[in-house]
Amino acid sequence: MLRFLEDEIVSMADSTTTIDDIEGELFKIERIREILVRRESELRYMMDDIQLCKEISRLKKELQKLIALPENEKSNEEKQREEELVQQIHKLVETRDFLVDDVEFERLREREEDKEMAEFLQSKLSKSYLQKATPVKEKKMTSRGQQTSAPYMTKTGLTLLKECCGFTCSIM
Repeated sequence: MLRFLEDEIVSMADSTTTIDDIEGELFKIERIREILVRRESELRYMMDDIQLCKEISRLKKELQKLIALPENEKSNEEKQREEELVQQIHKLVETRDFLVDDVEFERLREREEDKEMAEFLQSKLSKSYLQKATPVKEKKMTSRGQQTSAPYMTKTGLTLLKECCGFTCSIM
């Protein structure tokens, strides 16, 4: 009776799929998720940077109009507005500086993560090579995610910020 039940159990995986195949695919999926999260973060930084640059440009244009007026013809309101604009621009530039610092910190953190991942993959590949050197009953295939020791590198957020705004924005 027990033997009959064991024969009836069918795995969800197809019969040629090995544990290494499944682990390799899971690794690839995790790596893709990580890359997408990084890209999302970079895009958010870029959006913030673009908005800050637009706002700074708008305020600078308004300030330039006020500065163009002769000093003796400016009203107290115009002089006060000039000061407000300078303070607002200064605050936005400081905010953008913090943003760039955050991007740099993220870039360094990601570089460290990539280094750790490369070391992990290298050790995994070394073990897999040693296992292949000894005769094994079942041939196990490594996935592409396991075959590469160099992690996928995206452009850094800092590079993206410079490409996005660096050559067109007058505050950089």
